[in-house]
Amino acid sequence: MARRYWLMKTEPESFSISDLARASAETTFWDGVRNYQARNLIRDEMMVGDGVLFYHSNANPPAVVGTAEVVRAGYPDPTQFDPQSHHYDADARPAEPRWYMIDVKLGQVFKRAVGLPELRAHPALEEMVLLRKGSRLSVQPVTAKEWSTVVKLGASKAGPRS
Repeated sequence: MARRYWLMKTEPESFSISDLARASAETTFWDGVRNYQARNLIRDEMMVGDGVLFYHSNANPPAVVGTAEVVRAGYPDPTQFDPQSHHYDADARPAEPRWYMIDVKLGQVFKRAVGLPELRAHPALEEMVLLRKGSRLSVQPVTAKEWSTVVKLGASKAGPRS
C-alpha cells in the first residue's frame, strides 16, 4: 500500500513539536482524540510509515511546524478507561474501546513555520482539507502533492513573498 499523508493538529502549549523532539527517541503516543471522524481515521486508515504534518493550532498564526511519521498504527487509547485522566470516557469499555491513538516519531522541525495565511495563499494547496470552511478535525488527510508543497515551504529559509 502506498504511503499516505496526514495533518495532525496540536495546541503548542499542550504538546509542541519541541516536546516531540525532547521525547525519548523523539517518539511518543498521540492520545486524547475525542472526535468520531478523527478516531475512524486513526483506527482504520493511518498506517506505520505514513507521514504527518505537525500543525500548531491556537498559535499566532496557526502553522505547520514540521513532520512526523506514524510508527505504531491505531490501538486503544488507555486514557479513556482512567477516571483520573481528563480524557476519561465513562461509557468506554475495554472489551469495546471507543477511542484510539497512534505513536509518532519526529521527522523534521521546519526551518520556519508555514503559517495558515501562507498556506491559504499557495495555489497548490487550494483544495487542502485544512483550508476548507468549517474544517476543524484534529486529524485530516493530506495529498502527496500537498505534503511535498508544505515540506518544501518549511525547508526554505525565505518566507512568503509580499
